[in-house]
Amino acid sequence: MLGGGGLVTANVVASATEEGGTDSAQTLSTPAGTIDCPDVGTKLTNVPEGAKEDVAKELALLDQQIADAYQRLMNAGQAIEQDKAFAENSIMTPLKEKRAATIERIAIAVDRQGDRPEGLDALAACTLRAPESSAPAEQPSDAGQQSGDGQGDAGQGDAEQGGDGQNGDNGQNGNGGQAGNGPVAADYVDIKSVQPNVSEPAVRRGGSSGSFATSCGVNENGLFNSDNVIVAPGVSNGAHHFHDYIGNQSNTAFASDEDLANADTSCVDKGDKSTYYWPVLRLQNGKQEQDANKPGGGIEGNAGEIVQPKEVTLNFVGNPQSKVTEMPRLLRIITGDAKAFVNGPANANASWSCTGFEDRQLKDKYPLCPQGSDVVRSFKFQSCWDGQNIDSANHRAHVAFAAADGSCGNGFKAIPQLVQRIVYDVDAPSLQDGGKSTPLFAVDSFPEQLHKPVTDHGDFINVFDEKLMSEMVDCINEGRTCGAGAGDGGGDPGQEEPTEAPTTPPADNGGNGGGNGDGGGKGDDETQPPATEEPATEAPTTPPADNGGDGGKGDGGQDNGGQDNGGQDNGGGQNDGGKNDDGGNGGAGAGQPQDDEPTVSSTVAPKSSGEPDAGNDDGGDEAEAIGTPAQTQPPTSDTDSLTGGARAQAVGGDLAETGTSLWPAAGGAVLLIAGFVVLMRTRRHAR
Repeated sequence: MLGGGGLVTANVVASATEEGGTDSAQTLSTPAGTIDCPDVGTKLTNVPEGAKEDVAKELALLDQQIADAYQRLMNAGQAIEQDKAFAENSIMTPLKEKRAATIERIAIAVDRQGDRPEGLDALAACTLRAPESSAPAEQPSDAGQQSGDGQGDAGQGDAEQGGDGQNGDNGQNGNGGQAGNGPVAADYVDIKSVQPNVSEPAVRRGGSSGSFATSCGVNENGLFNSDNVIVAPGVSNGAHHFHDYIGNQSNTAFASDEDLANADTSCVDKGDKSTYYWPVLRLQNGKQEQDANKPGGGIEGNAGEIVQPKEVTLNFVGNPQSKVTEMPRLLRIITGDAKAFVNGPANANASWSCTGFEDRQLKDKYPLCPQGSDVVRSFKFQSCWDGQNIDSANHRAHVAFAAADGSCGNGFKAIPQLVQRIVYDVDAPSLQDGGKSTPLFAVDSFPEQLHKPVTDHGDFINVFDEKLMSEMVDCINEGRTCGAGAGDGGGDPGQEEPTEAPTTPPADNGGNGGGNGDGGGKGDDETQPPATEEPATEAPTTPPADNGGDGGKGDGGQDNGGQDNGGQDNGGGQNDGGKNDDGGNGGAGAGQPQDDEPTVSSTVAPKSSGEPDAGNDDGGDEAEAIGTPAQTQPPTSDTDSLTGGARAQAVGGDLAETGTSLWPAAGGAVLLIAGFVVLMRTRRHAR
């Protein structure tokens, strides 16, 4: 029996083969690429305090229901081939029924404490998003739009996982990643084909031009879990994907504010106990990490070797228009949207680039970097605060991005802006063979989000002590460069380019098509605090063709032992376990699902005063937050001071450093041996 992603891959490959396509086979014999459900949280802009915990639990359950349905969809290729109505009758209809019951409980919880929200019933139904054509998209992609290929063959990667001899490749070309749910070749683009698109507003008189860098390592401690204490407090595996954690060492779904305040920290300055976390990056190379058979890991399509960053820079910068004020302790900020592939790009905000090319930033593509250049992943967090709240119902309304000129509107106050830069030493994948020669890389994601780069996101909780926060603000407002990580450089303006082209330029092998997922951008219909321009992210006029997924990897994340999904490990498909749903096989699952209980992959803790309340959000991950109006996006300028004047810590040393420490020892050894020889000769002469 295959485990986790291996089962998914084998089933998808089988269905693709039966469909008759080999090289261009698509997910589930092309009945659907993924599941697209309305984001219930966008309608919940005002959740009473007393209802937050219940609402968060139910929103987390909605995410679990989607994850379960997606896995059943992935496992049902043969049944769908035999009965075209199977997916609708046995997967989508039960999903709608379960969602309807969960949404009703949300409405009741809010109604008990305030006014019953209107219009939620219409959000129960979800749709199957079919792969588009099998050819790569031709048009340029814009900031956050998923233009290429879509979920098209999210499927058959040659996953070498599983054991069982079912390598998932079967000659399929590996289009669709190790676990069968992406990425694909059209998710990548040669950075050299992207035009410079970064600008920066000038600092005006009265602005704050300083910077403060904190240095917290690269997760050398191996702290991972699939929780999200901001969005889904008290819900194990609330994120459905693994996070890297640096800074605070006690971040789990069950951490209270007191736990965070009393925790150890990986930061050099022990006055910074803030928590910084983001989805892990994996190489889809067939490796099975500790989470291979766990929820949030291989069971939910997050497979392969977790890559430790080469360096991480955490830099706090000022505001070009005004002085900044101190962040309130325990302020929570989420940037980016973990569901941007189906929600649309309104809240997408992560950027991708390469060292030497950081004047070119991408939102919806992974960069193919030339030899000698590293992959760079950047987040610029919101820098305007409402002056009152440390969180909000949708985890966005209390903070906003500055306008194009740097100003904060609607009475918001400028606070230090966290600019996070993560560098990875990974090679450009070999797209022409689906990543077999050089593996694909991608971020962890919700299973139905197909590892699209537009879904990248970062989370931050401020746990600086007040004295250090005051020093930070003074430093920034006085135009100085300060902090434990200051003065080390960090980042590059994109001027010096490595000379060699990527080892594997994008290949145009058609296996999948232009699906741009952005799905209409749900959740961007509300006004945000300050208005601003969309970040510019130009894609090449001809993005690389789709194809590649790659093979296999078994799945990653070393979950770190207990800290992540407490006990929900449960190998093997959490999706149906007893959840009425249809269990993924042929029956019609028509009966009303028992949606009141989460499946094994998502565990909800009982109410407890020790749990953080951190907003009422749900179990999903950032973007899925309740009441999430489209966040005001940073201007194009916002992507440029990514370097900020601080360099992240690099891991390890080089041969020169090693030699420097070994030569003295070697010399001493030689002298010791010589002395011993002289002593022996002296004794012989004495005889």
